[in-house]
Amino acid sequence: MNTKTLQDDRQKIFISDCEGPISKNDNAYELAVHFIPSGGKFFSLISKYDDVLADVVKKPGYRAGNTLKLIVPFLKAYGATEDKIWKYSAENILLVPGAKDTLQFVNTIMPSFIVSTSYKPYINALCHLTKFPQENTYCTELYIDKYVVTEKETEKLKKLRKEITNMSMIKIPKGADSLKDLPQGSRENVEKLNKIFWEKITKMDTGRAFQDVNPVGGEKKAEAVKDITGKLGGEIANVIYVGDSITDVEPMELVRENGGLAVSFNGNEYAIREAEIAVLADNTVVTSILANTFNQFRKEGVIQLAKNWNHSGLKKHCVDSRLVERVSELYPEKLPEVKIITDSNRKGLSEKSSDFRKSVRGKAIGNLG
Repeated sequence: MNTKTLQDDRQKIFISDCEGPISKNDNAYELAVHFIPSGGKFFSLISKYDDVLADVVKKPGYRAGNTLKLIVPFLKAYGATEDKIWKYSAENILLVPGAKDTLQFVNTIMPSFIVSTSYKPYINALCHLTKFPQENTYCTELYIDKYVVTEKETEKLKKLRKEITNMSMIKIPKGADSLKDLPQGSRENVEKLNKIFWEKITKMDTGRAFQDVNPVGGEKKAEAVKDITGKLGGEIANVIYVGDSITDVEPMELVRENGGLAVSFNGNEYAIREAEIAVLADNTVVTSILANTFNQFRKEGVIQLAKNWNHSGLKKHCVDSRLVERVSELYPEKLPEVKIITDSNRKGLSEKSSDFRKSVRGKAIGNLG
């Protein structure tokens, strides 16, 4: 943890999710593809199941992002080790253009943190690549080598993997707030997955992962925001939080309700639902600009800048001249979109941002919750 203390209540704090706002990866998805047969569909289906439990059924004690614990027994069954996960993660980091500069910039102007659901090996590798301090990160611990999988258990897990990948994709209608709102086939698949995860795998040795692995998503991310502000002696009103997915719902809500600023960077419908500012950009220089403005003029300054989001507006609102020069080089004619989210434009922005997200990160990853 950065031991820099806040000198007064005007000191701001930058907190960002990693995958999406900083990198194009979904490391857990990519690990599933790398290690598990038909891993793409396998992960995507479990991710939808995760969305159902977290946002539709609202299963007690369940957090968005728990996909990262549900896939652990299968990673183990197909030969994943801590060394292999570290090596694969380090060799396959794909940053959003500008991310390294943004992380270095924001860390010079205010205390800056990454709060991510990602596994720790990936976050550590990303910190090494970007020179971001590892002690200023919150992420999901994973010690997969501790689990012993017998040949018999391995075969059971492989059969369950095949059963899961043979299921049709779960569909979640807009506005669904209970299991009965899902199509019949999706409801049946949810029930099947309930039995697989909470009756069958919990009896296996690798089922201990469901207790051991604590994904930093949803409420855990909100707790991280509280922990950061508490240790720095600051206020949540002084936080700018950047996120993009269902795992950012609770921290965005916390920051917004306490007077801070919640920003969606190429976010999906969940992020747009909770954020106040929507960014659609293929370069993080926009994040640098918003963070710089927040640091100087608080939330109100960012809102005013968003209202005058054009080249002349950047100069008018005293944005750092280096950032103005950089964004002008990248976008000499029209700037990337930065919009204030309102009740009237939320639906349209949600669709547009979700589509843009897929164009930046790829359709497979962009479709994940």
